[in-house]
Amino acid sequence: MAVRLHLKLGLVPEADRLSDSPDAMVVVEPNIGSITRTKGNLYLLVTSRTGGSRVAEATELVAETIRTEYYYDESAGIRVCIRKAIQLANKRLGHHRDRLGMSDDPRVQGPIGIALAVVRANELYVATVGPAEAYLIRQARMSTLPDPHRERGLPSGELEPEIWRGEISIGDSLVLISRNVVARLGPDELKEAMLTLHPQSAIEHVHHRFITAGGVGSDGAVAFEATEVPITSRSRTLVPVRPPEPLAGAPDRSPIPLADSVSDGMAALGSGAGRARNAAGGAFTGLIDRLLDLLPRRRPKPRRVNPVAARRESQRRAALALLAFVALVSVLGLGVYFFGGARPAERLDSITAAQRALERIRANVAQVFGAGVDLVRDDEQKALRLLTDALAQISQAKSAGVPEETLVPLRRQVVGGLDRIYRMVTVASRTLINFGGTVANANLTDLVQGPDGAPFVLDRGTNAVYRIDPKTRKASEILRNGQAIGDTKAAAPRMLAVGGRDLLILDAKNVFWRWRPVDARGDGTLAKVAVPGSSSWGTDIRAIGTYIRSAEQGLYNLYVVDPSEQQILRYSPAADGSGYPAAPSGFLATAQDLDTVEGMHIDGDVYVAADGELRRFVGGQSGGWEAEPPRDELLRPAPRYVDVTSTGERGAGLLYAYDKSNARVIAIDKATGEYREQFRVTLAPGWRDMRGMYVTPGGEDDPATITWIDSKRVYTSVLAPIPTAPGASPAASPGSSAGRSPTASGGTPRPTPTPEASTDSAAAQP
Repeated sequence: MAVRLHLKLGLVPEADRLSDSPDAMVVVEPNIGSITRTKGNLYLLVTSRTGGSRVAEATELVAETIRTEYYYDESAGIRVCIRKAIQLANKRLGHHRDRLGMSDDPRVQGPIGIALAVVRANELYVATVGPAEAYLIRQARMSTLPDPHRERGLPSGELEPEIWRGEISIGDSLVLISRNVVARLGPDELKEAMLTLHPQSAIEHVHHRFITAGGVGSDGAVAFEATEVPITSRSRTLVPVRPPEPLAGAPDRSPIPLADSVSDGMAALGSGAGRARNAAGGAFTGLIDRLLDLLPRRRPKPRRVNPVAARRESQRRAALALLAFVALVSVLGLGVYFFGGARPAERLDSITAAQRALERIRANVAQVFGAGVDLVRDDEQKALRLLTDALAQISQAKSAGVPEETLVPLRRQVVGGLDRIYRMVTVASRTLINFGGTVANANLTDLVQGPDGAPFVLDRGTNAVYRIDPKTRKASEILRNGQAIGDTKAAAPRMLAVGGRDLLILDAKNVFWRWRPVDARGDGTLAKVAVPGSSSWGTDIRAIGTYIRSAEQGLYNLYVVDPSEQQILRYSPAADGSGYPAAPSGFLATAQDLDTVEGMHIDGDVYVAADGELRRFVGGQSGGWEAEPPRDELLRPAPRYVDVTSTGERGAGLLYAYDKSNARVIAIDKATGEYREQFRVTLAPGWRDMRGMYVTPGGEDDPATITWIDSKRVYTSVLAPIPTAPGASPAASPGSSAGRSPTASGGTPRPTPTPEASTDSAAAQP
């Protein structure tokens, strides 16, 4: 039967470590098949000749750098990746010589040693640098894996580590151990323990002997033994076969003896009892009828004759009743005549008022949209005055009783003209992908444009982040709740942000994850981003964002809106881009209430949508800038902004703000705050349930495009008016913006092709 290798691991428990030991140990055994097949398991020991807190920090830096860079680098084979990871750790250690208390003279050899092993299938790769040893035990023989530069440690001026490669077989053991432990006990003690004990017990025994012998300082050790695990297969469960039915086709019979005969007899007895009962009942009924015939009968009542006086009294009463009825009808008629005589006049006045209102509406509309006339284009102020009056007359006509079907076409013309004056553009939408068709309980809550230009969405229904390929319109999973990345499991994702070439994901435990693309097919790598103090943020974080500090190095600041601190926390990146080592600084000049923040955009200045308004912070201070409203309160209530995005550089271009109360997106000049244009979508129910959005600029003559989501789907809408049918009047195109208004869509509006307006037929499934 085929076998596969299983590695029994042993290392010094953290609780048993000496307090003055600076060593760092890393063991990575991936549980993802692709990583296991390409990178294998990593076993790493970083030691030091000297002790102290700074040296311990240096060993942790070297261990984390080697682990991260080895699994991140997929540009070459294992040997090259190990060599590059050690060289990069040496380089970073050299940059921090002063902070870590090491000598500045490059000729002085450093105190840091490395013992590293990688196991992939039955391949074994080993490298040692400086004060660290590696021993291979095979068939009761212990071999030392030599280092040609044994006395050289990190940091070093020039470093070219040697990588030993061989095969590991069943029963082989490998030990990575500090030279300080071997010098105190000797290699024979280590060999005897590994040959007689389990790797974990052997390492604990060696460490105990080291402490008993008076050992201090470096005490790190990692060991593993290769054993076999048989591959088993699950056989099919046997299902019993029922025997053939022996009585198939025979009449139904009871299995109890004589049961059929007894039941037939009881049925015959019941039938005879019923016939006897019916005969007895008929005889009894006949007897009763004969007895009733013998009883005496009452004689008929004699005819009675009424006297003349009684007949006259009856006639008199009938006449009085008739006179009373006539009097009542007369009183009611007079009341209706005298008290209801003014109503016909009021009805005539109402009809006259309705007629005057209709005539005035038609006259105003004719002045604005007559034959060959477009007053909205030629004289906007006059058109606004006439259409405002026409809208008021429509309300009066409705109060006067004009049928709604008469007012609908007039109202459509008037409102369409006012929308053109207020620069309202109606755009079409196209479904990019539909999550509701295949993902159970899909609930999209966040959307960003990723570093590779593709949309990324956060689904609270599956607690996962997906990348959507714009070409194939298919979704691929990036991160899921419970997914293991290295030694850490990700929690449910909460928020998304993009910084440089990275997609940032904040999970429910306030841990940041970085996804970075590696090719044009949508593949990428995940890594944890260290942010100090993130575990104390709590659950009230309102928004996150980034700002590029150095495009060449890919460095960016991280901004976190923390209402409990009443601050926007700003984190500065490390020089190597590995994380955010320093404590945050407050971006706001003074503490402010941030409980109502719902959206944020950063381009050097910080724009937030809070309490339904837009605010701009420059240098941590607000003021001097205000977003101008569309001033179309005649048609809609005041805007209430809940999200904001932009496409231009700092202080240039347009700001796009989502007004949830009116289901529209408003374009505002970023530099001056002036209102430019507003957009709505034809898809029902429109943008009522928009959960997230971003805008991509168009070309020189092409309009911009907005990508947005609701709870189930991802859509795209070109910010250009829907083309008007040939021969239509200007009033029939309320979605077109006014001729003299500047366009907010990044170029000259062009007709949107008809297929772009499809919302269901082109829906792709994830």
